[in-house]
Order: sequence, then structure tokens, then C-alpha cells
Amino acid sequence: METRDLAVGIFFLTQTALGMVGNSAMFFCFIIADFSGIKVKPTDLIIKHLTWANFIVLCRGIPQTTAAFCQTYYLDYVSCKLVLYFHRVGRGMSLGSTSLLSVFQAITISPNNSKLAELKGTAPRIISSSLGLGWALQLLVYVCIPVYTTDIWGGKNDTGIKDFGFCVIMNPGRLLGILNTILLTSNDVIFLGLMMWASGYMVFILLKHKQRVQHIHRSPSPRSSPETRATQNILTLVSIFVFFYVTSIVFTSYLSVLEETRRLSNAGAAMAACFPAFCPFLFIRHHAPVFRLCSIGFHQTIHRAYVVREH
Repeated sequence: METRDLAVGIFFLTQTALGMVGNSAMFFCFIIADFSGIKVKPTDLIIKHLTWANFIVLCRGIPQTTAAFCQTYYLDYVSCKLVLYFHRVGRGMSLGSTSLLSVFQAITISPNNSKLAELKGTAPRIISSSLGLGWALQLLVYVCIPVYTTDIWGGKNDTGIKDFGFCVIMNPGRLLGILNTILLTSNDVIFLGLMMWASGYMVFILLKHKQRVQHIHRSPSPRSSPETRATQNILTLVSIFVFFYVTSIVFTSYLSVLEETRRLSNAGAAMAACFPAFCPFLFIRHHAPVFRLCSIGFHQTIHRAYVVREH
């Protein structure tokens, strides 16, 4: 085994294991909250779907790791189609869920005299349908991927194949390849644009509120204000998110015009899984209420079990 393959395998193994542990802990919090009967916020439903999408994205790391460690490991015909198809669906839904979360938060903190304030009453009621529509949209947008995906043996004699190590994608032709790239990239760009707009709007509202509060009190505190901390959190999350996904979009677009793509496909898969892997830890740092919910639910579950045992 070459040193490069060993390094690739270790990287994917670490990334996948770390992401699985983090997302499992996050999902476990919601299970505890559900069993405890705690009423969750609308945003918690979005985060739950985001966690599922992250799991799907990270699942590709399993065959990717195995292929790096074992050069003779290949998926069969059906598994290849399912792995690459649902990886793209999960990636798109991870991006869409994060964008929906940002838009919902922007609506929540919007001033009462703004146009977004009119959506405050209806936004929580349409979250479930929006998530369902998001899944349906991603399943439809990426339906072309299984058509051109096959196993290593199926694409052995074809020219212009894209080698992913454990599967290959056959060349659909230059024109069709360009059209597919435009369609798939547009899907990502729209969600990224929505998230950046919503995050920019939230930063603008928070900064305006900070100026208004300082003008009223005229007593600057040595500690940073809640608005400043919230703004810093938003900018941190958006910067990390945009960096990973823009890099992933660039790799995806570039791969569509290349024939031999083994190294670049590894880099593209790694960048696509970076945010799903680190997402739970970012929520721990910047969205502590999610894990407060877990703590409250855990204590309530223990208390109920204790009461039942006593009686």
C-alpha cells in the first residue's frame, strides 16, 4: 500500500468516525427529548433533518475508506448507484436544511415593522412541508446520477469514465455533462445564496439593535454584548459553511470535465463531508440550547423512571 493511499484512508476513517459520533450524540438528544415529552422548537425539527442528511453524506466515507486501505475493494452494480445517488441527495439536503434554518432564524428576529414579520405566524407551520419538499426536490434533481453510475467492471471498457475508487461514472457526453453540471451547481448556489442573504440580514438587524440599545443606555459595558456575540457566532458559522461548500462545488464542477479523477474525487468527497462531520460540534459551541434540551430531557426521563420504581 502506498503512503498516499494510507493517508487518504486514515483521513476518511477519522472524518467519518468523528462525524458519526457527533451526529449520533445530536440525534440521541432529540430521542431523549421526544421520550421525555418536551415540546421542541420548530428549529429543532430542521436540525433533526439536518442530522439525518449528515449521516447520509458521511456514509460514503465507509466505502471510500475501505477502497483506500484495500485496493481490490469495489462495490457492486446496485450499491454503486445507491451510494453515489444518496450521497448527493444527502449533501443537497444538508445544504438546504442549513439554509432553511438560517431563513427561519432571520424571520424570527425580524422587526415587527418589516415585511418578513408577516411570515412569523406562518413560518413554523410550513417547516414540515418545506422539509418534505426539500427531500423530494433533492431526490428529483440528482436522479440522473444512477443512470450513469456503474461498478468498476461495468465501466472497464468505456472511455472517459470518472473513477471514484470503488465505483465509476460513465461519460454522458460533453453537452449533457455541461447541462447536468449547470443544473446541479445551480441547486447548490441557490441554497448558498439564501443562507448568505439570511445571515447577512440577521447581522444587520443585530447591529442595528446594538446601536439602538447603546444610544438608550449610553453606558458601554466592558463585556461584549449579546448582539455582538450572536453576530460573531453567525459570521463564524457562515464563513465555515461557505468555505467548505464553495470548495466542494468547485471540485464537483471541475470533476465534470475531467476523465481521470481519482485524486480529485477523494478531495471533493472530503470537502463535501467536512461540514457534516464538524456540524454537531459547531452546534455544541454556538447552539447550546440543543444540548440543554438533551440535558433537561435526560433528567426528566431519570426522574420519571425513579417515580415509577418508587410506586
